[in-house]
Amino acid sequence: MNILTFDLEEWFHYDMISGNGEWENYEVRIDRDTDRVLALLADHDTKATFFCLGWVASRHPGIIRQIVEAGHEVGCHSYLHEPAFKMNRDQFTSDTERAVKSIEDITGKKINLYRAPAFSITASNTWAFEVLAQLGIEIDCSILPASHDYGGFPSFGNTGPVQIEYKGHRMKEFPINTTRFAGRDLVFSGGGFFRIMPYLFIRSRMKRSIYVMTYFHPRDFDPQLPVLKHLPLRRQIKSRAGLKGAYRKLDRMLRDFDFMNVEQANRVMDWDRVKTIRLD
Repeated sequence: MNILTFDLEEWFHYDMISGNGEWENYEVRIDRDTDRVLALLADHDTKATFFCLGWVASRHPGIIRQIVEAGHEVGCHSYLHEPAFKMNRDQFTSDTERAVKSIEDITGKKINLYRAPAFSITASNTWAFEVLAQLGIEIDCSILPASHDYGGFPSFGNTGPVQIEYKGHRMKEFPINTTRFAGRDLVFSGGGFFRIMPYLFIRSRMKRSIYVMTYFHPRDFDPQLPVLKHLPLRRQIKSRAGLKGAYRKLDRMLRDFDFMNVEQANRVMDWDRVKTIRLD
């Protein structure tokens, strides 16, 4: 089971430090970057899930419509790309509710999928699953069961589909997969990890895996990505590493492997047979 997903954000949303005060002053690149991704998916006749920011939906509704018209699935990726662990329960509820409404107003369809920015549902804020369930979310893709710069849930323990139970609420979870290498749990199937790692390594790990959850961003394939010079040098380097060859790498991956979106994966899963993880 190889699942293809994209987090629909503008190029500057990788800045998790500065907040949204300057966003309106930055160059718009999401239209051309998304067009390239959609063209590649059409070439390979492959459907993906796009986890969309409410902020993007509000300012660029035509992009959301374009994604839906191409037959892809749409989920929620928060409104302002604020890490979930930086918000209290009321703030998280308001942000998610606002994002879901902004997307539903465009698609005319119920949004039941969610992914937190930077995989920021962690061991410290599992109450987020109760909020998501109360807002009608049925499937989550927020868990990264390893350490991560802005999130991660190393103690979660599972790198395949599970059901989460929290205070009587059940949630289907498609986490990010990891691979064991040199004594560490590594992520290889999306973002900067995908851009930096050699494709032969990625392909070999995918061939060994019975489950792969990808997570890309339109900016991952933009070799002219602008520089945010106010960010720490390490963050600047990580955000730009591997951009030049990433589009060709994704093209090769789509030729070498078959993919499905989250909706298709949900349909083929036998949820009665998967593990249930209780977090309350």
